[in-house]
Amino acid sequence: MRTLGSLTGDLVALTQAVCDVPSVSGAETVLADAVETALRAYPHLELLRDGDAIVARTSLGRAERVIIAGHLDTVPIAGNLPTRFVGEGAAAEIWGRGTVDMKAGVAVQLALAAGLDVPSRDVTWVFYDHEEVETSLSGLGRLVRNHPDWLRADFAVLCEPTNGGIEGGCNGTLRAEVRIPGTAAHSARAWRGINAIHAAAPVLTTLAGYLPADVAVDGLVYREGMNAVGIRGGIAGNVIPDECIVTVNYRFAPSRDLTEAERLVRELFAGFEVTVVDAAAGARPGLDHPTAQQFVAAVVATTGRGPAPKYGWTDVARFAELGIPAVNFGPGDPLFAHTDDERCPVAQIHDCYRALHAWLS
Repeated sequence: MRTLGSLTGDLVALTQAVCDVPSVSGAETVLADAVETALRAYPHLELLRDGDAIVARTSLGRAERVIIAGHLDTVPIAGNLPTRFVGEGAAAEIWGRGTVDMKAGVAVQLALAAGLDVPSRDVTWVFYDHEEVETSLSGLGRLVRNHPDWLRADFAVLCEPTNGGIEGGCNGTLRAEVRIPGTAAHSARAWRGINAIHAAAPVLTTLAGYLPADVAVDGLVYREGMNAVGIRGGIAGNVIPDECIVTVNYRFAPSRDLTEAERLVRELFAGFEVTVVDAAAGARPGLDHPTAQQFVAAVVATTGRGPAPKYGWTDVARFAELGIPAVNFGPGDPLFAHTDDERCPVAQIHDCYRALHAWLS
């Protein structure tokens, strides 16, 4: 069985130990076992498990409970494990798969869960599987369905990479297929048909000219986006295509609900058949909650950085659906997530640990 070593010793060594256990989505069991085994050594924690999702929680009767959550899985390895330590001093980094997304954050969680035996708030530590794949497989979604009582809390922090600053809420996302019809014909007699790919030009022109909105939500400004992310059409090299499908992704501000987002897309492509194939609501920043304000104060005191919006969709939206305000906060630059040269600054790992420790202790 793989072990993680000391949870309360060197934080960099712990981060490398967590990253060096391969846990590509669907193969998280070895790491989940190691996390469970390591946390069972601490009697102040109650341990619960569903599949490869581990929940550890204190029960001290505090006035409020908070969730600190992170996922165990990574995208596929690209020759970037085991991890390696690069640089020194303020420029030191850990390179390797998962260092940014998001095992440095998981290491911070583990160190705090082990070391904070009498936190000022009751804490539910959540380590879950299947985040990097389709939403139907999400380990956090499974916990919501199977054990909603495990996730009762007043506030949540998701340790997704944010460059060590708070990113409040998240944009919603909607994916739709816009169908353009045509009439098939032999390409040698193209005039007898209607080329559906050519007829897609107005859809593409609309997208190319679309000006995304900047939307202020509870003090943060979210930038929207409307983009073609796929196009398909045609069945053979000598047939005029009778159908073209343009796949559109709309990233929308968390002040909009799914109904409004879908209506805007349908209005934009009026006259075409539009089918929504996937959608997930966003999450408002949640920064007006008193606990959130105290967390912001702890982060600002540690890093000097105030809150910013999260443009991408994250699992804070799942907490929002449960009525739990949530923010993203973790070490690592999201621009390096999923890259072959993924790496996380050591200083950010320590800063995130210190900010969370100050808030929880």
